[in-house]
Amino acid sequence: MIDQKNLRWIKVAESTAEITQRGERTMMEVRVGGKEICIIYHQEKLFACTANCPHAGGKLINGSVDAAGNIACPLHRYRFQLKNGFNCSGEGYHLKTYPVNETEEGVFIGI
Repeated sequence: MIDQKNLRWIKVAESTAEITQRGERTMMEVRVGGKEICIIYHQEKLFACTANCPHAGGKLINGSVDAAGNIACPLHRYRFQLKNGFNCSGEGYHLKTYPVNETEEGVFIGI
């Protein structure tokens, strides 16, 4: 479990609507604290992870999210759970995830 009080919270959007207004693609990529991060809106919840697949560097924003909440890399279809970054297609890689917090002031990612 991440100790959230030691995180630096960085604002990435005014609201969830800023992310979801992109239409069918409910993902966006942002630069936060010098890191490229992919923000995903899935089943009315926000998730954040590194922007590139840990296997071969595929841009996850160009991938897809399945009904179970797994993001798939567009290069080799490796899948990772959005909630914790665990690899669920058997290759053994781990995707770095970040906590997301939405308040009245906006959407924040903890680094």
